[in-house]
Amino acid sequence: MRPILLALVATLALSLPAKADDVTVAVTAIVEHPALDAARKGVLDALTAAGYKEGENLKFVFESAQGNPATAAQIARQFAGDEPNVIVPISTPSAQAVVSSTRDIPVVFTAVSDPLGAQLVKNMDKPGGNVTGLSDMSPVAEHIALIKEILPDVKTIGYLYNSGEANSVSLLAVLKAEAEKAGLKVVESAATKSAEVQGAARALVGRADAIYIPTDNTIISALEGAVAVAEESKLPLFTADTDSVSRGSIAALGFNYYDVGKQTGEIVVRVLKGENPGDIAVKTAAGSDLVVNKAAAEKMGVTLPQSVLSRANKVIE
Repeated sequence: MRPILLALVATLALSLPAKADDVTVAVTAIVEHPALDAARKGVLDALTAAGYKEGENLKFVFESAQGNPATAAQIARQFAGDEPNVIVPISTPSAQAVVSSTRDIPVVFTAVSDPLGAQLVKNMDKPGGNVTGLSDMSPVAEHIALIKEILPDVKTIGYLYNSGEANSVSLLAVLKAEAEKAGLKVVESAATKSAEVQGAARALVGRADAIYIPTDNTIISALEGAVAVAEESKLPLFTADTDSVSRGSIAALGFNYYDVGKQTGEIVVRVLKGENPGDIAVKTAAGSDLVVNKAAAEKMGVTLPQSVLSRANKVIE
């Protein structure tokens, strides 16, 4: 009787839905701002939807580097020592710090524009090792087309970025190539920390017809300083980050970072269920939203064309 009962129990166990095991997911970001915060929330919600619930069978740890690369490296070493089930670095600097700190713990990065250029992986389709993740490479050609549609007379785009962030350096190369195709010039102004952002924006006054800010965490964390310069100088300011439009940029065409986080969380779930991260292809985030800010446009002396307003996913009045 005992073997039969054991067989029945085993059969019943196989027929029941699998219960998520207790796990720890450690998340870090180079800085806190709305886009990266939304991505973190998306990761957590994807885990919850898969049965990993914070306070029950999930320990969800978060640390911000507060914009400091040295702090990012310290957090990465701390996480490596803690040995969580998965580490999720949000942003290129945090991903670089984490990947440098462990070759054993699974790493699923997100909000990284150029994983190859940042040397996080050697192959997008077969990353190998303990690393995979999600790229948020911006549709730069579409950004230029949008700027030209709103500003038909634009000739020069001012690029405001952190020259120490690999993500932004890669995007600069893409911007220059796409701008040349569109008959535009690019001028650069760099800020290596948030306190320098307003001064770097001011350095573009008189040199550019518009300011373009990429998905640069240093600049976006201090966006209000750049917006103040843009409003004062009537210098139209555009961002690649849609969450920055409500903070004062005229328009952005880009990802919903909550959705980016959910897509990342789905990869984390695959790893928690036993897949090797090195066997999971690095994906590019899906979806693109157009968000415009009529009030910001007016403050910078711009009237948004109806063609843009009519197709926007969100219009901020």
